[in-house]
Amino acid sequence: MRVMQSGHEEVTVEDIFSCTRCGYCCHGETTVSLDDRDQERMVRKLGLDREEVAHRFWRISGSIVQMKVVDGHCIFYDPDQGCTVHEGRPWRCGQWPLHPSILADESNFSAISESCPGIRKELGYEEFCRRLRILLEREGNLIC
Repeated sequence: MRVMQSGHEEVTVEDIFSCTRCGYCCHGETTVSLDDRDQERMVRKLGLDREEVAHRFWRISGSIVQMKVVDGHCIFYDPDQGCTVHEGRPWRCGQWPLHPSILADESNFSAISESCPGIRKELGYEEFCRRLRILLEREGNLIC
């Protein structure tokens, strides 16, 4: 974190979070929903046609499109590589774990920081939230 010449504080994502690629956030029996931009980005990253990507990798229920779950984790998670579509991942995956819900309730911060080793919990809740607010005000949705 640096102070800019104008006196405003410059905060970076790395000041509060550094992804360790542990894959904890990729595990579970559900995954995030994919919006149209997520789907387009993923199709480009995979270099396949949309129908093949949908058939092989997505779970589609009505208008809801999600990544499939295999063996208790996202289909794109590999234990040795982490996310195999990292550059094409959904924006919600890119946002995690710096979710705005942390600001609403300290128990959200506690739960997320216990499961995510990349969260700088040594900052404490108040300081972490102060920095997160600066980032969110400056950038809106954060992509880590």
